[in-house]
Amino acid sequence: MSKKQAWLHAFRLRTLPLALSSILAGSSLAYADNKTGFSWVVFALCILTTLFLQILSNLANDYGDSKKGTDNDERIGPKRAVQLGLLSYDEIRTGIALFAILALLTGIALIYEGTRGLDINYAIFFFVLGLGAIAAAVKYTVGKSAYGYLGLGDLFVMLFFGLVGVCGSHYLLAHKLHYSVLLPAFTIGAFSTGVLNLNNMRDHVSDEKAGKITLVVRMGLSRARRYHNLLIMLGFAASIIYVITNFTSTMQFLFIITVPLFRRHLVAVRRVHHHVEFDPLLKQLAISTFIFSLLFAIGMIVGSIG
Repeated sequence: MSKKQAWLHAFRLRTLPLALSSILAGSSLAYADNKTGFSWVVFALCILTTLFLQILSNLANDYGDSKKGTDNDERIGPKRAVQLGLLSYDEIRTGIALFAILALLTGIALIYEGTRGLDINYAIFFFVLGLGAIAAAVKYTVGKSAYGYLGLGDLFVMLFFGLVGVCGSHYLLAHKLHYSVLLPAFTIGAFSTGVLNLNNMRDHVSDEKAGKITLVVRMGLSRARRYHNLLIMLGFAASIIYVITNFTSTMQFLFIITVPLFRRHLVAVRRVHHHVEFDPLLKQLAISTFIFSLLFAIGMIVGSIG
């Protein structure tokens, strides 16, 4: 494998559509609220910053889990770059530093463009939030106090993939935020947390042995399945409630088309008998979430025009 292929492997490009789901949802809501003031430059910077943060997180996870010995032969998921010897620790550290800088630079540009004309305190708030996002991307598995090893991964995914991603992009594009936006933000956060929960259900045996005490390790597999069902069902319900309470057009319900995808997914989760069977369900839920967010976005935009 060439060095370029090794880096692409470490970037884990298959995770990027899930990261973009929050931006699609938040941006479409902003477009519906402020068509004339919608900035494509801010939208593009939201996309870039989110992609850089996700790649940063992937590289940091590769480094942190390898350092702690969690990436071992007992782990069921795809082999990581350091584990396979494709990249050295020095190389992966360089990659982490590079993408942290890229996320910081595009984040600063995003804040500058997105808070133009607003009080300086908004820019300061988003700058601090951006630093928090960079720190969270790294500290999931890196360091002695890595929160992913303390069962806090779900909380941070809900926060950054859901609330910050959706509400943050919405505010930077619309310059206003209604409390009801928290509902679709919860949806994307819940689905994204579901992907992490699947990952942790798949790896809970090897994680426990390695001292990675995830929420699944804490609650057990049976409760983790029920928790998973709750995430998906409450997530879907939150967006339905949002549309009902902010109804302008039947097109807003376009995302309902994805119900069979999520139903099939929940049935598959219930039927898993061996840990390895959880692995393909991660991709299934990530793609379903992206399709949901895309249809949600189309529905919001078309509904606002009509």
